[in-house]
Amino acid sequence: MPKSQLFRFFLLPFTVVVAFVAIDIATAATPVALQFKEAPQFYNSLDCPLVVDKDHESDSDGEPSILCSDRGVHVAMTLDTAYIRGTMAAILSVLQHSSCPQNIAFHFFASATANASILRATISSSFPYLNFHLANLLPSCLHRILYLDWDLVLVDDIAKLADIQLGDNSVLAAPEYCNANFTSYFTPSFWSNPSLSLTFANRKACYFNTGVMVIDLDRWREGDYTTKIEEWMEHGLGGDNFEGLCRDLHRGPVSLLHWSGKGKPWERLDANRPCPLDALWAPYDLLQWQTPFALDC
Repeated sequence: MPKSQLFRFFLLPFTVVVAFVAIDIATAATPVALQFKEAPQFYNSLDCPLVVDKDHESDSDGEPSILCSDRGVHVAMTLDTAYIRGTMAAILSVLQHSSCPQNIAFHFFASATANASILRATISSSFPYLNFHLANLLPSCLHRILYLDWDLVLVDDIAKLADIQLGDNSVLAAPEYCNANFTSYFTPSFWSNPSLSLTFANRKACYFNTGVMVIDLDRWREGDYTTKIEEWMEHGLGGDNFEGLCRDLHRGPVSLLHWSGKGKPWERLDANRPCPLDALWAPYDLLQWQTPFALDC
């Protein structure tokens, strides 16, 4: 895993304290400026609990920091220039629907280089699996994290998702899907090796989506699951959702919309070929081509 550095800063348009981990790969190249509208400020409601006190680690100004608070909602996300538009929309949706937005700490992971070729290589080899390295990258004082992909929006209070009970033995909670085509998930050498392929004998073809996960970091570290997953990753191909077809909402209440797989809502909206559900993503889009607020990526 590349060397990482930890930075803390305030994401001013959102008034939320965040931690930023830069995966140090190479020196930065010429940045690309993306123009974004400035989001409104978000404040806690009067009944929000206090999540920091004098016993917590202090920030650079000497104020108590939310970074290690067990009472805050900790969200981890990866940053990538190609998908920063989706990330901004996801963050806005989280804050807009939160009753206590100032109690949310975002932990961002990004490459320290803007070199396109290096960045693409890093993302293809490491970034899709950074969620499996969170326990090693995040401060040891953190005990629980909610990981979110950049291609989703929340339409409910994130605290409800973060407070999911894991029980006495579970390491994480994530959306489960069954009836998968596992042929597309593993290499031919995997299927030709009985010691590996028989792992799925007499089992349902189920998997969980890693784009939304509530993780008990202490249990993850104790079980050394990063190492165990890395051993399996060498046999993996990815998945079977390559077409990016339009999909419908499932029945029942909806708290989160995730555009997993190929085809993202902003791409279809820009091409004027949106899926019906892409209209639900559009209100959170902060991209604006002519505005004084620019983000150098």
